[in-house]
Amino acid sequence: MFTSLFVAFLLADILTGLWLASRQIRHVQKHRDTVPPEFADRIGLHSHQRAADYTIAKMQFSMVERVTEAAVLVGFTLLGGLQFLDHHLGVLIDNEMLRQLMLLAAVLAIMGLIGLPFSAWRKFKLEARFGFNRITPRLFIQDNLKTLALTLLLGTPLAAGVLWFMGNAGSSWVWWAWGLWVGFNFLILWLFPTVIAPLFNKFTPLDNPEIAERIQGLAKRCGFSLSGLFVMDGSKRSAHGNAYFTGFGNARRIVFFDTLLSRLNVDEVEAVLAHELGHFSHKHIIKRMAVSFAVALAFLLLLGWLSNQTWFYVGLGVLPQLGRPNDALALILLFLAVPVFTFWATPLASWLSRRDEFQADRYAARQCPPDRLVSALVKLYDDNAATLTPDPIHSAYYDSHPPAVIRIQKLKHG
Repeated sequence: MFTSLFVAFLLADILTGLWLASRQIRHVQKHRDTVPPEFADRIGLHSHQRAADYTIAKMQFSMVERVTEAAVLVGFTLLGGLQFLDHHLGVLIDNEMLRQLMLLAAVLAIMGLIGLPFSAWRKFKLEARFGFNRITPRLFIQDNLKTLALTLLLGTPLAAGVLWFMGNAGSSWVWWAWGLWVGFNFLILWLFPTVIAPLFNKFTPLDNPEIAERIQGLAKRCGFSLSGLFVMDGSKRSAHGNAYFTGFGNARRIVFFDTLLSRLNVDEVEAVLAHELGHFSHKHIIKRMAVSFAVALAFLLLLGWLSNQTWFYVGLGVLPQLGRPNDALALILLFLAVPVFTFWATPLASWLSRRDEFQADRYAARQCPPDRLVSALVKLYDDNAATLTPDPIHSAYYDSHPPAVIRIQKLKHG
């Protein structure tokens, strides 16, 4: 019964994704030769067609990637891949903690190796085709090796701690594991600005006095404390531009991609930052963290129940080992199965994100003239080849940001 349910949800997930991708491709192709009136005076037809072609190429690539991911999932579960790994590691390794950690590592390694060609193709073929990729093969390899090292260094203690609580803390293990997960997330937030991010990029203090003065003034008006303004050498990997906040408390800093500063003027940079400050003013970041922690607790409680149900293992193609802990096995199966059973929640999460974006836009419009944010957004849409004509249903289902036309209309007319 559980197997049939799993297959039904998996097919529904795949078919929904492929149907939505097909809608997006057809809709964007249909409007490829006409720039929306709201953008006709700022974005040329060639740029609009380039954005359409870029969107279509990404959709076609995502369809192949999605089918491959589904095949890997079935291979791990119903076709016995996870059963094979668990059995053979059980024969080779006597230490239970090491055996379970190696099972986790093996699954992550296989998924990572399968995903590596897709990542390389995306950067060196798809992104390069449209002039966005700037990463070299050498840097690509270095990035992946650094990511692997960080995963081992930070992820191994976390996984070992969760498994130890599952095996030794009785029925209260869920709360101990959840506390460990929350603490781990705060540790990453603390380490990211000064330890993790500099491993991948160079950060230099912003040396533009005019922009710095405007941003400091904006932050002061908004009651936002900053510990620094930095520029990141994002151009060594991509031509896409961005800016972000990082850190928390008194250690918050603003980071600009060098590509962003080369495209926007001072007024536009201030407007973009006003939008980001809107997220902090409305406490969007804190709310999202609270939701993520609540969801993590719910999943751990669910795991606590499912890990004692034989049908959960058998229904996903695995026979738990008798007389040995199966905590890592249960953790992996939940990790694999949850996205299948919760794909329907995607449009809700997207709607909540778009609501936050509208709130941040309204906040920015109160801090700066709205036309400055409009001008910045139009440049970013153009430079990043973002489609101006997404399919409405695909957009409602997936997009974390409002469609360009609707967003610009709301900024112009309130």
